[in-house]
Amino acid sequence: MNAFQKQLIPKDASIPPEKAGKSRSKVRLLHFDSLTKQMKHKQFERLPEVFRKGDVVVLNTSRTIPAVLHTMKGEEIRLSRQCRKGVWDVLFVKPPKRVFHRFPGGLTGKIVGRGSESPLIQMAFSLQGAVFFEHLYRHGDVVRYEHLSHPWSLRYFQTVYANEPGSVEMPSAGRAFTWKLINDLQRKGVKVESICLHAGLSYYGNDSWPSPALHPEPFTVSQKTVETIKHAKENGGRVVAVGTTVVRALESAHSPGGVLQPTKGETALYVTAESALSVVDGLLTGFHEFEASHLDMLTAFVTKEDLEAMYQEALKERYLWHEFGDMNLILPSKA
Repeated sequence: MNAFQKQLIPKDASIPPEKAGKSRSKVRLLHFDSLTKQMKHKQFERLPEVFRKGDVVVLNTSRTIPAVLHTMKGEEIRLSRQCRKGVWDVLFVKPPKRVFHRFPGGLTGKIVGRGSESPLIQMAFSLQGAVFFEHLYRHGDVVRYEHLSHPWSLRYFQTVYANEPGSVEMPSAGRAFTWKLINDLQRKGVKVESICLHAGLSYYGNDSWPSPALHPEPFTVSQKTVETIKHAKENGGRVVAVGTTVVRALESAHSPGGVLQPTKGETALYVTAESALSVVDGLLTGFHEFEASHLDMLTAFVTKEDLEAMYQEALKERYLWHEFGDMNLILPSKA
């Protein structure tokens, strides 16, 4: 995809729609029918028009935490994922010079080993569980990247339905949903279900991105979600994942025989064009940097040629990139 990537000069969304006096659902939607190859442009708030009675939309209810901490000496670290109680994979923005670190509010941290992949480092903190999260909400900050025009507060990095703290970055594919839109889907007969997957860092800096196979993330798929999806599949309904985190969770939650089942654990699933998807029929996602894992997952739903055509169309129509930007739905007209 190198030649493709070089042609792309995306337009970044640097402010939340709400700061421009709009609803968070006032973004655009590019719908690609992976069966007919047709592309349609809509306002995101018209999303229910694309769905049929009996379809299932699956959300990720993980809530974003303020995952940036600064030591008493001003060093910045970013939490990536919790390995076990009190121990996290962390990213030092600049290489650390000490093993022991002090943070505002009495928190301390000690480097105890290498992380799951370079450049992550394992750090044991003096607080854990709910007390540690309370400390983060008092003293931590949001993970932000260069495309943002302002240090927007944590509330702009939450979906409206998020309820379980744990993601160090927002599962941003669901950001444009409002309760009205969710109710509109349900009134049409679309089932809205959820999983919970706590997302880790999406970028390490210096053109370095996580490898999903080396970056396991904790997830839960409930009995209720499994039963709803099974019923939909048996009756011709389509299952649409809101975000790549939902794809990873659902495609990891099955028995060795391939049967979807309630699951709580970790997934290091790396979805590519060679992956045989057994649960998810469609994907709602945003437009992001062209790092390998995101593009690879999209090619599990469309060919590389279709992906290029889709992104070229988005660029031509000046769609906005990143978490405050426009949306992309890949969904076949038939299951």
